[in-house]
Amino acid sequence: MSEYKCIPLGNNVEEMFIGPFGSSLKNECFVDEEEAYCMVYEQKHAIQKTMEVETRYINEQKYNELKRFNIHGGDIIVSCRGTIGETFIVPDNAPLGIMHPSIMKIRLKEGVYDKYYFNLLLKSRLKKHKTEANGSGIKMAISATELGKELFPVPTMEKQLEITNIISRISSVIEKRIQELSALDDLIKARFVELFGDPIINSMNWPVALIGDNCFVTKLAGFEYTQYINYEDTGDVVMVKAQNVKNGKLNRKELSFISNEVSDSLPRSQLEPGDVVMTYVGANIGDVALIDDKCKYHLAPNVAKIRPDSEIYDSTYFMYMLMLLNTYIAKNSADTAKAALGMERIRKLNVFTPPIEKQNQFANFVHQVDKSKVVGMTIKLIFKVRLNTYYEGYWSVI
Repeated sequence: MSEYKCIPLGNNVEEMFIGPFGSSLKNECFVDEEEAYCMVYEQKHAIQKTMEVETRYINEQKYNELKRFNIHGGDIIVSCRGTIGETFIVPDNAPLGIMHPSIMKIRLKEGVYDKYYFNLLLKSRLKKHKTEANGSGIKMAISATELGKELFPVPTMEKQLEITNIISRISSVIEKRIQELSALDDLIKARFVELFGDPIINSMNWPVALIGDNCFVTKLAGFEYTQYINYEDTGDVVMVKAQNVKNGKLNRKELSFISNEVSDSLPRSQLEPGDVVMTYVGANIGDVALIDDKCKYHLAPNVAKIRPDSEIYDSTYFMYMLMLLNTYIAKNSADTAKAALGMERIRKLNVFTPPIEKQNQFANFVHQVDKSKVVGMTIKLIFKVRLNTYYEGYWSVI
């Protein structure tokens, strides 16, 4: 990339600075939309990358006080406190606004950068700032002054457009696969309701039972955990923690492990294929996942295991039933202030019990959809690898 000129970013921007002091824009400064002169651009616009978020407004007097911090279409905003390094290109037709103190504005000079290319380049550079913030625990904001001193390459406009086009096409394929996978999840939920009705009101009047009547329910005792179990970064047995249980899936990121010996010393907390795990405390109370492979798993605190009677329940059906009951389960926690769901409450939760043949019919449908999801996830992974390879081969050099 030696043919590209490298110029301090500050030389190629019209404006680049962080929003006003926090004391300049307190909560009492905001007004109802009927009294508004303009909107306020905030971190959530950069983080969620959309204008479709809850909006706050100020009146004309406050705008005139802060008009140096104006935002208009084509500006790039950056989240620079707390959740740092997220960027958003303000749409060309976006309304006038002013900056919240938590964001940075970058207004490029005309003719130097394609804004979409620059946004990609900027995000690659901001990774360093994210790493510094996460690593030190001290740096919690991006400095516009420091960023302005950094050398940024300036390829020809033709090259910028070529690079943007390549990345956009790869990203578009990935996004389509993500949308398709989401649609398949919705299809499964729709099929469940078609076969069994609304699980909260039992709209098809299936026989009702308590979970504890037809399932073995247990958890790992806190005393046993404290005395005997230490997490390891590698090991023979995966610890299923609350953060690994989400929306019916077992999230295998940030896993912790224990040895076979430790797991064998606590047999009640071992997990087997067909077990359903449920979080019973914390922010994601009532979330469930199915143990559906032969990897060795073990319960961590804050997670319960439910082992359905295989003659009464198909595990796949049972897991989806609990997932669709999640809101009901969370509302019936023992202590909503502390978000805790005791074992007895889990055992006494009402569930409905259709004929096992009908449950098996649903499980077969899920397995067929899962095959389609594997294909979609494989395609997504291939294109993510291509995207990462391109990023590593291009952005790391410049």
